[in-house]
Amino acid sequence: MKKDLSKVTEIEDLRRVAERKIPRMFYDYVDSGSWTETTYRNNETDFDRIKLRQRVLVNMEGRSLATTMVGAETSMPVAIAPTGFTGMMWADGEIHAARAAEKFGVPFSLSTMSICSIEDVARHTSAPFWFQLYVMRDQDFMANLIRRAKAANCSALILTADLQVLGQRHKDIKNGLSAPPKPTLANILNLMTKPEWCFNMLGTKRRTFGNIVGHAKDVEDISSLSAWTAEQFDPRLSWDDVARIKDAWGGKLIIKGIMEPEDAILAARSGADALVVSNHGGRQLDGAPSSIAALSDIVQAIHAENSNIEVWLDSGIRSGQDVLKAISLGAKGTMIGRAFLYGLGAYGEDGVRRALEIIHKECDISMAFCGHTDINQVTDDILVKGTYEQLKTALPYVSPMRW
Repeated sequence: MKKDLSKVTEIEDLRRVAERKIPRMFYDYVDSGSWTETTYRNNETDFDRIKLRQRVLVNMEGRSLATTMVGAETSMPVAIAPTGFTGMMWADGEIHAARAAEKFGVPFSLSTMSICSIEDVARHTSAPFWFQLYVMRDQDFMANLIRRAKAANCSALILTADLQVLGQRHKDIKNGLSAPPKPTLANILNLMTKPEWCFNMLGTKRRTFGNIVGHAKDVEDISSLSAWTAEQFDPRLSWDDVARIKDAWGGKLIIKGIMEPEDAILAARSGADALVVSNHGGRQLDGAPSSIAALSDIVQAIHAENSNIEVWLDSGIRSGQDVLKAISLGAKGTMIGRAFLYGLGAYGEDGVRRALEIIHKECDISMAFCGHTDINQVTDDILVKGTYEQLKTALPYVSPMRW
């Protein structure tokens, strides 16, 4: 039975409930950035600095947010981003989030570092989902991951390009982040204050990284997982590897983590179908610009390249207005991470559904007030002139490379 969440009217409502319900280490994992968290904060606040133009006496009937992302029909230009530890926000969290996305008609992405495995999600859903790949040193494991994603009928592969090394995330280090939590005194005391979370977790066997344990060489249990993951992220990943991964996959390829026009052009030339303008939610390079500030230069570079690659955006989206602003600046789609995780941690599948409902309604109403009825026709004419340009004073446009 669906919960009545009609009084939950914004993503911030979900965040507050999630903070109360989720163990500290997992809430901090979601709601934090690297180092000083400057980029993490700017991802949100830079959206607020962009202002919308209100138009009136425009026929607002027949509005539609429906569009496509790499050929997949979606009820709005939003996909659920791949996030690690999702199954620690709520028991079997990836399954619940995937079900909510399927029912709402938006794509769901599963992380390599998920708690529920590829096979778990495939067994509990009917719509094809996307799989996100972290490149590891173990080539046999990598090849097997791709084979498993194919067998599960995943319809696109997301290659995360900005995690060759791990950003300095102070809260995760101080909290001793692990799945499941280590039985320290501090963790036990904190868990005692989270009865609903504990009760739900007792009802599942999925409490560690399901795509890895039992599949990677020498990783048969939790005790061997930590050492394996510490040495497996491959710092040698380069553009030369993209062609190899694309050939092994053979389907739609999305490259996530693009923040500069030069890299956008290389992504387009790699044969990828979409790129995601993303700074990993401010969890990697602190001091980098916000994703929304970087967007228009990348869109311009792709247009100059005459490429058909789709440009998407993630990092910082907390509302339907944020989605609308990204679309107006040339993004074909967006991805949400924290917004759906707050909903999941607060109310499980019902919370993810409510997060999607909130974002859809905010985007729909704001689009109407700006004088549009079709999200595919929205352009930067809905923005107050100069309010976006002020974000880019330190980001001059770089002409596309010609080599």
